[in-house]
Amino acid sequence: MPLAVYVLGLSVFALGTSEFMLSGLLQPVARDMGVSIPTAGLLISAFAIGMVVGAPVLAAATLRLPRRTTLMALLAVFGLGQIAGAVAPSYGVLFASRVVSALACAGFWAVGAAVAVSLVPVNARAKAMAVMVGGLSIANIAGVPAGAFLGQHAGWRAAFWAVAGLSVLGLVGVVALVPRTEVPTGDDQPRLRAELRIYRDRQVWLALAATALSGGAVFCLFSYLGPLLTDVAGLDEGWVPTVLALFGVGALLGTVIGGRIADAHLFGTMFWGIVSSTVVLSALALTAHSAVAAVSLALMLGFTAFFTAPALNARMFNLANAAPTLAGATNTSAFNIGNTVGPWLGGLVIDAGWGYPAVAWTGAALAGTGAVTTVAAIRLHRATGASRVIATSAAPAGTEAPHHDLASDPSRTAR
Repeated sequence: MPLAVYVLGLSVFALGTSEFMLSGLLQPVARDMGVSIPTAGLLISAFAIGMVVGAPVLAAATLRLPRRTTLMALLAVFGLGQIAGAVAPSYGVLFASRVVSALACAGFWAVGAAVAVSLVPVNARAKAMAVMVGGLSIANIAGVPAGAFLGQHAGWRAAFWAVAGLSVLGLVGVVALVPRTEVPTGDDQPRLRAELRIYRDRQVWLALAATALSGGAVFCLFSYLGPLLTDVAGLDEGWVPTVLALFGVGALLGTVIGGRIADAHLFGTMFWGIVSSTVVLSALALTAHSAVAAVSLALMLGFTAFFTAPALNARMFNLANAAPTLAGATNTSAFNIGNTVGPWLGGLVIDAGWGYPAVAWTGAALAGTGAVTTVAAIRLHRATGASRVIATSAAPAGTEAPHHDLASDPSRTAR
Protein backbone atom coordinates (compact mmCIF):
# COMPACT_ATOMS: atom_id res chain seq x y z
CA MET A 1 0.00 0.00 0.00
CA PRO A 2 1.59 3.34 -1.02
CA LEU A 3 2.51 5.65 1.84
CA ALA A 4 0.38 8.40 0.31
CA VAL A 5 -2.76 6.31 0.97
CA TYR A 6 -1.92 6.25 4.68
CA VAL A 7 -1.38 10.02 4.60
CA LEU A 8 -4.88 10.41 3.19
CA GLY A 9 -6.18 8.16 5.98
CA LEU A 10 -4.41 10.35 8.53
CA SER A 11 -6.05 13.45 7.06
CA VAL A 12 -9.43 11.73 7.23
CA PHE A 13 -8.75 11.24 10.95
CA ALA A 14 -8.95 15.03 11.41
CA LEU A 15 -12.05 15.30 9.23
CA GLY A 16 -13.77 12.41 10.96
CA THR A 17 -13.01 13.78 14.41
CA SER A 18 -14.80 17.00 13.50
CA GLU A 19 -17.71 15.20 11.88
CA PHE A 20 -18.48 12.89 14.78
CA MET A 21 -17.15 14.63 17.91
CA LEU A 22 -20.42 16.48 18.53
CA SER A 23 -21.94 13.15 19.56
CA GLY A 24 -19.94 13.55 22.78
CA LEU A 25 -20.44 17.32 23.02
CA LEU A 26 -24.20 17.69 22.56
CA GLN A 27 -24.92 18.34 26.21
CA PRO A 28 -22.29 21.07 26.85
CA VAL A 29 -23.03 22.73 23.49
CA ALA A 30 -26.77 22.72 24.21
CA ARG A 31 -26.20 24.24 27.66
CA ASP A 32 -23.82 26.92 26.38
CA MET A 33 -25.94 27.90 23.38
CA GLY A 34 -29.26 27.69 25.26
CA VAL A 35 -30.84 25.14 22.91
CA SER A 36 -32.39 21.70 23.31
CA ILE A 37 -30.54 18.43 22.75
CA PRO A 38 -32.39 17.73 19.45
CA THR A 39 -31.58 21.27 18.26
CA ALA A 40 -27.93 20.74 19.11
CA GLY A 41 -28.15 17.43 17.26
CA LEU A 42 -28.99 19.39 14.11
CA LEU A 43 -25.35 20.52 14.09
CA ILE A 44 -24.52 16.94 13.14
CA SER A 45 -27.09 17.10 10.37
CA ALA A 46 -25.65 20.47 9.26
CA PHE A 47 -22.28 18.84 8.69
CA ALA A 48 -23.91 15.99 6.83
CA ILE A 49 -25.90 18.39 4.63
CA GLY A 50 -22.68 20.18 3.71
CA MET A 51 -21.15 16.82 2.81
CA VAL A 52 -24.16 15.88 0.65
CA VAL A 53 -24.02 19.10 -1.35
CA GLY A 54 -20.28 19.61 -1.34
CA ALA A 55 -19.09 16.22 -2.54
CA PRO A 56 -20.57 16.22 -6.07
CA VAL A 57 -20.35 20.00 -6.54
CA LEU A 58 -16.70 20.27 -5.57
CA ALA A 59 -15.83 17.05 -7.39
CA ALA A 60 -17.27 18.50 -10.61
CA ALA A 61 -15.73 21.94 -10.04
CA THR A 62 -12.24 20.54 -9.44
CA LEU A 63 -12.39 17.74 -12.02
CA ARG A 64 -9.67 19.32 -14.19
CA LEU A 65 -7.50 20.73 -11.38
CA PRO A 66 -4.37 19.05 -9.99
CA ARG A 67 -5.60 16.72 -7.28
CA ARG A 68 -2.77 17.41 -4.83
CA THR A 69 -3.37 21.17 -5.01
CA THR A 70 -7.09 20.61 -4.54
CA LEU A 71 -6.51 18.49 -1.43
CA MET A 72 -4.26 21.20 0.06
CA ALA A 73 -6.82 23.96 -0.55
CA LEU A 74 -9.67 21.95 0.91
CA LEU A 75 -7.74 21.12 4.08
CA ALA A 76 -6.93 24.81 4.54
CA VAL A 77 -10.61 25.81 4.24
CA PHE A 78 -11.57 23.00 6.62
CA GLY A 79 -9.12 24.29 9.25
CA LEU A 80 -10.51 27.82 8.96
CA GLY A 81 -14.01 26.40 9.45
CA GLN A 82 -12.92 24.78 12.69
CA ILE A 83 -11.50 28.08 13.94
CA ALA A 84 -14.79 29.80 13.10
CA GLY A 85 -16.64 27.17 15.13
CA ALA A 86 -14.28 27.61 18.07
CA VAL A 87 -15.01 31.34 18.32
CA ALA A 88 -18.70 31.20 17.29
CA PRO A 89 -20.71 33.67 19.40
CA SER A 90 -24.10 32.10 18.60
CA TYR A 91 -25.77 28.90 17.51
CA GLY A 92 -26.36 30.31 14.01
CA VAL A 93 -22.67 31.06 13.48
CA LEU A 94 -21.71 27.62 14.79
CA PHE A 95 -24.24 26.05 12.42
CA ALA A 96 -22.79 27.97 9.46
CA SER A 97 -19.23 27.00 10.40
CA ARG A 98 -20.26 23.36 10.39
CA VAL A 99 -21.66 23.66 6.86
CA VAL A 100 -18.48 25.35 5.55
CA SER A 101 -16.26 22.75 7.20
CA ALA A 102 -18.42 20.01 5.75
CA LEU A 103 -18.14 21.39 2.22
CA ALA A 104 -14.36 21.23 2.45
CA CYS A 105 -14.50 17.80 4.07
CA ALA A 106 -16.76 16.50 1.29
CA GLY A 107 -14.45 17.72 -1.42
CA PHE A 108 -11.45 16.16 0.30
CA TRP A 109 -13.24 12.82 0.60
CA ALA A 110 -14.24 12.80 -3.07
CA VAL A 111 -10.83 13.77 -4.43
CA GLY A 112 -8.91 11.80 -1.82
CA ALA A 113 -10.83 8.61 -2.58
CA ALA A 114 -10.10 9.01 -6.29
CA VAL A 115 -6.40 9.51 -5.51
CA ALA A 116 -6.33 6.47 -3.21
CA VAL A 117 -7.85 4.07 -5.74
CA SER A 118 -5.62 5.46 -8.51
CA LEU A 119 -2.51 4.46 -6.55
CA VAL A 120 -3.36 0.75 -6.20
CA PRO A 121 -4.31 -2.17 -8.49
CA VAL A 122 -8.00 -2.60 -9.27
CA ASN A 123 -8.29 -5.68 -7.06
CA ALA A 124 -6.94 -3.77 -4.02
CA ARG A 125 -9.51 -0.96 -4.04
CA ALA A 126 -11.39 -2.17 -0.97
CA LYS A 127 -8.11 -2.33 0.96
CA ALA A 128 -7.20 1.22 -0.10
CA MET A 129 -10.64 2.47 0.91
CA ALA A 130 -10.31 0.55 4.19
CA VAL A 131 -7.25 2.67 4.97
CA MET A 132 -9.22 5.87 4.38
CA VAL A 133 -12.25 4.60 6.28
CA GLY A 134 -9.79 3.50 8.96
CA GLY A 135 -9.10 7.18 9.52
CA LEU A 136 -12.74 7.53 10.54
CA SER A 137 -12.46 4.49 12.78
CA ILE A 138 -9.41 5.87 14.57
CA ALA A 139 -11.21 9.21 14.86
CA ASN A 140 -13.93 7.38 16.78
CA ILE A 141 -11.36 5.61 18.96
CA ALA A 142 -9.19 8.60 19.78
CA GLY A 143 -10.53 11.83 18.29
CA VAL A 144 -14.18 11.69 19.33
CA PRO A 145 -13.52 10.57 22.93
CA ALA A 146 -10.73 13.14 23.22
CA GLY A 147 -13.13 15.80 22.00
CA ALA A 148 -15.69 14.72 24.60
CA PHE A 149 -12.99 14.78 27.28
CA LEU A 150 -11.90 18.28 26.27
CA GLY A 151 -15.53 19.38 26.21
CA GLN A 152 -16.03 18.22 29.79
CA HIS A 153 -12.78 19.64 31.19
CA ALA A 154 -11.77 22.59 28.99
CA GLY A 155 -15.01 23.53 27.26
CA TRP A 156 -16.39 22.32 23.95
CA ARG A 157 -14.59 25.11 22.06
CA ALA A 158 -11.25 23.53 22.95
CA ALA A 159 -12.24 20.51 20.89
CA PHE A 160 -12.67 22.70 17.81
CA TRP A 161 -9.25 24.29 18.36
CA ALA A 162 -7.72 20.81 18.63
CA VAL A 163 -9.24 19.72 15.31
CA ALA A 164 -7.93 22.90 13.68
CA GLY A 165 -4.46 21.82 14.79
CA LEU A 166 -5.00 18.34 13.37
CA SER A 167 -5.97 19.82 10.01
CA VAL A 168 -2.63 21.64 9.91
CA LEU A 169 -0.82 18.34 10.46
CA GLY A 170 -2.87 16.75 7.68
CA LEU A 171 -1.99 19.61 5.35
CA VAL A 172 1.71 19.15 6.05
CA GLY A 173 1.40 15.43 5.32
CA VAL A 174 -0.35 16.01 1.99
CA VAL A 175 2.24 18.58 0.92
CA ALA A 176 5.11 16.28 1.82
CA LEU A 177 3.93 12.85 0.72
CA VAL A 178 1.02 12.88 -1.74
CA PRO A 179 2.42 12.68 -5.29
CA ARG A 180 2.30 15.83 -7.40
CA THR A 181 -0.05 15.43 -10.36
CA GLU A 182 -0.35 17.33 -13.62
CA VAL A 183 -3.62 18.49 -15.12
CA PRO A 184 -4.76 15.82 -17.65
CA THR A 185 -4.91 16.94 -21.27
CA GLY A 186 -6.11 15.53 -24.58
CA ASP A 187 -7.91 12.20 -24.51
CA ASP A 188 -7.02 11.72 -20.83
CA GLN A 189 -8.79 14.92 -19.78
CA PRO A 190 -11.76 14.20 -17.50
CA ARG A 191 -15.11 15.11 -19.01
CA LEU A 192 -18.05 15.78 -16.73
CA ARG A 193 -20.62 14.67 -19.30
CA ALA A 194 -18.89 11.31 -19.70
CA GLU A 195 -18.69 10.76 -15.94
CA LEU A 196 -22.37 11.62 -15.52
CA ARG A 197 -23.24 8.46 -17.47
CA ILE A 198 -22.81 6.46 -14.27
CA TYR A 199 -26.28 7.59 -13.18
CA ARG A 200 -27.94 5.62 -15.97
CA ASP A 201 -27.30 2.32 -14.19
CA ARG A 202 -29.91 0.94 -11.77
CA GLN A 203 -27.14 -0.82 -9.86
CA VAL A 204 -25.56 2.57 -9.11
CA TRP A 205 -28.77 3.77 -7.51
CA LEU A 206 -29.17 0.55 -5.52
CA ALA A 207 -25.58 0.92 -4.28
CA LEU A 208 -26.23 4.53 -3.26
CA ALA A 209 -29.46 3.55 -1.48
CA ALA A 210 -27.64 0.84 0.49
CA THR A 211 -24.94 3.33 1.51
CA ALA A 212 -27.47 5.96 2.60
CA LEU A 213 -29.63 3.53 4.58
CA SER A 214 -26.63 1.91 6.25
CA GLY A 215 -25.21 5.27 7.31
CA GLY A 216 -28.60 6.59 8.44
CA ALA A 217 -29.27 3.52 10.55
CA VAL A 218 -26.06 3.82 12.53
CA PHE A 219 -25.94 7.57 12.99
CA CYS A 220 -29.60 7.84 13.88
CA LEU A 221 -28.54 6.12 17.10
CA PHE A 222 -24.91 7.22 17.36
CA SER A 223 -25.85 10.92 17.30
CA TYR A 224 -27.81 10.45 20.53
CA LEU A 225 -25.65 7.77 22.11
CA GLY A 226 -24.41 10.10 24.85
CA PRO A 227 -27.87 11.03 26.16
CA LEU A 228 -29.00 7.39 25.84
CA LEU A 229 -26.10 6.25 28.01
CA THR A 230 -26.71 8.86 30.70
CA ASP A 231 -30.52 9.23 30.71
CA VAL A 232 -31.55 5.63 29.96
CA ALA A 233 -28.66 3.32 30.87
CA GLY A 234 -27.87 5.40 33.98
CA LEU A 235 -24.17 5.93 33.32
CA ASP A 236 -22.34 9.01 34.58
CA GLU A 237 -21.54 11.60 31.89
CA GLY A 238 -17.85 10.88 32.43
CA TRP A 239 -18.36 7.42 30.90
CA VAL A 240 -19.42 8.83 27.54
CA PRO A 241 -15.86 9.29 26.11
CA THR A 242 -14.99 5.71 27.08
CA VAL A 243 -18.05 4.24 25.38
CA LEU A 244 -17.42 6.37 22.28
CA ALA A 245 -13.87 4.99 22.24
CA LEU A 246 -15.26 1.44 22.41
CA PHE A 247 -17.49 2.23 19.43
CA GLY A 248 -14.32 3.36 17.65
CA VAL A 249 -12.47 0.16 18.58
CA GLY A 250 -15.31 -1.84 17.07
CA ALA A 251 -15.26 0.42 14.01
CA LEU A 252 -11.53 -0.11 13.47
CA LEU A 253 -11.84 -3.89 13.80
CA GLY A 254 -14.79 -3.88 11.42
CA THR A 255 -12.91 -1.75 8.88
CA VAL A 256 -9.83 -3.97 8.95
CA ILE A 257 -11.74 -7.25 8.65
CA GLY A 258 -14.26 -5.92 6.14
CA GLY A 259 -11.49 -4.45 4.01
CA ARG A 260 -9.66 -7.77 3.89
CA ILE A 261 -12.62 -9.84 2.69
CA ALA A 262 -14.64 -7.32 0.65
CA ASP A 263 -12.54 -7.58 -2.52
CA ALA A 264 -13.39 -11.30 -2.72
CA HIS A 265 -16.94 -11.28 -1.27
CA LEU A 266 -18.40 -7.86 -1.98
CA PHE A 267 -22.15 -8.53 -1.81
CA GLY A 268 -21.79 -10.93 1.09
CA THR A 269 -19.87 -8.35 3.14
CA MET A 270 -22.50 -5.72 2.43
CA PHE A 271 -25.48 -7.96 3.20
CA TRP A 272 -24.28 -9.61 6.39
CA GLY A 273 -22.84 -6.37 7.75
CA ILE A 274 -26.12 -4.49 7.31
CA VAL A 275 -28.17 -7.38 8.70
CA SER A 276 -25.86 -7.51 11.72
CA SER A 277 -26.38 -3.79 12.33
CA THR A 278 -30.15 -4.39 12.24
CA VAL A 279 -29.84 -7.07 14.90
CA VAL A 280 -27.54 -4.98 17.12
CA LEU A 281 -29.79 -1.91 16.95
CA SER A 282 -32.86 -4.01 17.78
CA ALA A 283 -31.05 -5.56 20.75
CA LEU A 284 -30.00 -2.12 21.96
CA ALA A 285 -33.60 -0.89 21.79
CA LEU A 286 -34.68 -3.83 23.98
CA THR A 287 -31.84 -3.60 26.53
CA ALA A 288 -31.06 0.13 26.64
CA HIS A 289 -31.78 0.33 30.38
CA SER A 290 -28.89 -2.05 31.10
CA ALA A 291 -25.55 -0.24 31.27
CA VAL A 292 -23.59 -3.42 30.51
CA ALA A 293 -25.73 -4.22 27.47
CA ALA A 294 -25.62 -0.64 26.17
CA VAL A 295 -21.83 -0.48 26.39
CA SER A 296 -21.33 -3.91 24.80
CA LEU A 297 -23.75 -3.23 21.97
CA ALA A 298 -22.13 0.15 21.26
CA LEU A 299 -18.88 -1.70 20.55
CA MET A 300 -20.70 -4.24 18.38
CA LEU A 301 -22.49 -1.49 16.45
CA GLY A 302 -19.15 0.13 15.63
CA PHE A 303 -17.94 -3.20 14.25
CA THR A 304 -20.99 -3.98 12.11
CA ALA A 305 -21.33 -0.44 10.78
CA PHE A 306 -17.76 -0.10 9.57
CA PHE A 307 -17.47 -3.74 8.46
CA THR A 308 -19.61 -2.79 5.45
CA ALA A 309 -17.92 0.54 4.65
CA PRO A 310 -15.02 -0.72 2.46
CA ALA A 311 -17.42 -2.92 0.49
CA LEU A 312 -19.91 -0.09 -0.05
CA ASN A 313 -17.13 2.17 -1.37
CA ALA A 314 -15.48 -0.49 -3.53
CA ARG A 315 -18.86 -1.45 -5.00
CA MET A 316 -19.35 2.08 -6.30
CA PHE A 317 -15.87 2.28 -7.81
CA ASN A 318 -16.37 -1.08 -9.52
CA LEU A 319 -19.62 0.10 -11.08
CA ALA A 320 -18.15 3.40 -12.31
CA ASN A 321 -14.61 2.34 -13.08
CA ALA A 322 -13.62 5.27 -15.28
CA ALA A 323 -15.54 7.94 -13.37
CA PRO A 324 -13.70 7.69 -10.05
CA THR A 325 -14.12 11.30 -8.94
CA LEU A 326 -17.89 11.37 -9.30
CA ALA A 327 -18.13 7.81 -8.00
CA GLY A 328 -16.36 8.77 -4.79
CA ALA A 329 -18.27 12.03 -4.51
CA THR A 330 -21.65 10.40 -5.04
CA ASN A 331 -21.00 7.67 -2.51
CA THR A 332 -19.84 10.30 -0.02
CA SER A 333 -23.10 12.20 -0.62
CA ALA A 334 -25.14 9.04 -0.15
CA PHE A 335 -23.42 8.24 3.12
CA ASN A 336 -24.09 11.74 4.40
CA ILE A 337 -27.68 11.73 3.23
CA GLY A 338 -27.98 8.92 5.74
CA ASN A 339 -26.08 10.99 8.28
CA THR A 340 -28.55 13.83 7.71
CA VAL A 341 -31.77 11.85 7.72
CA GLY A 342 -30.74 9.53 10.57
CA PRO A 343 -30.17 12.21 13.26
CA TRP A 344 -33.19 14.15 11.97
CA LEU A 345 -35.45 11.12 12.37
CA GLY A 346 -33.92 10.45 15.77
CA GLY A 347 -34.69 14.02 16.82
CA LEU A 348 -38.31 13.65 15.66
CA VAL A 349 -38.65 10.48 17.73
CA ILE A 350 -37.24 12.21 20.81
CA ASP A 351 -39.44 15.30 20.35
CA ALA A 352 -42.47 13.00 20.02
CA GLY A 353 -41.74 11.75 23.54
CA TRP A 354 -41.01 8.16 22.54
CA GLY A 355 -37.65 8.08 24.28
CA TYR A 356 -34.11 7.19 23.29
CA PRO A 357 -34.77 3.42 22.88
CA ALA A 358 -37.20 4.32 20.08
CA VAL A 359 -34.26 5.96 18.27
CA ALA A 360 -32.58 2.54 18.17
CA TRP A 361 -35.76 1.02 16.72
CA THR A 362 -35.75 3.71 14.03
CA GLY A 363 -32.15 2.86 13.17
CA ALA A 364 -33.02 -0.84 12.99
CA ALA A 365 -35.83 -0.07 10.51
CA LEU A 366 -33.42 1.89 8.29
CA ALA A 367 -30.84 -0.91 8.40
CA GLY A 368 -33.45 -3.51 7.57
CA THR A 369 -34.48 -1.52 4.52
CA GLY A 370 -30.80 -1.34 3.51
CA ALA A 371 -30.59 -5.13 3.66
CA VAL A 372 -33.62 -5.40 1.38
CA THR A 373 -31.95 -2.99 -1.05
CA THR A 374 -28.82 -5.15 -1.10
CA VAL A 375 -30.90 -8.24 -1.87
CA ALA A 376 -32.47 -6.35 -4.78
CA ALA A 377 -28.98 -5.54 -6.08
CA ILE A 378 -27.99 -9.22 -5.84
CA ARG A 379 -31.07 -10.30 -7.79
CA LEU A 380 -30.50 -7.66 -10.46
CA HIS A 381 -26.91 -8.86 -10.80
CA ARG A 382 -28.10 -12.43 -11.26
CA ALA A 383 -30.69 -11.35 -13.82
CA THR A 384 -28.17 -9.41 -15.90
CA GLY A 385 -25.32 -11.90 -15.50
CA ALA A 386 -22.85 -9.25 -14.32
CA SER A 387 -22.91 -5.72 -13.03
CA ARG A 388 -22.62 -3.28 -15.90
CA VAL A 389 -19.42 -1.22 -15.73
CA ILE A 390 -20.43 2.00 -17.40
CA ALA A 391 -17.06 3.20 -18.65
CA THR A 392 -14.02 1.25 -19.67
CA SER A 393 -11.44 0.40 -17.07
CA ALA A 394 -8.55 2.75 -16.53
CA ALA A 395 -6.58 0.05 -14.74
CA PRO A 396 -2.94 -0.58 -15.61
CA ALA A 397 -2.34 -3.11 -18.32
CA GLY A 398 -2.43 -6.65 -17.07
CA THR A 399 -4.76 -5.92 -14.15
CA GLU A 400 -8.41 -6.78 -14.08
CA ALA A 401 -11.09 -6.43 -11.46
CA PRO A 402 -12.09 -9.85 -10.13
CA HIS A 403 -15.56 -10.79 -11.33
CA HIS A 404 -16.34 -13.36 -8.70
CA ASP A 405 -16.53 -10.72 -5.98
CA LEU A 406 -19.63 -9.11 -7.47
CA ALA A 407 -21.27 -12.47 -7.78
CA SER A 408 -20.90 -13.15 -4.07
CA ASP A 409 -24.20 -13.54 -2.23
CA PRO A 410 -25.09 -14.29 1.37
CA SER A 411 -25.53 -18.00 0.83
CA ARG A 412 -22.11 -18.37 -0.81
CA THR A 413 -20.13 -16.14 1.54
CA ALA A 414 -21.49 -17.88 4.63
CA ARG A 415 -19.20 -20.83 3.94
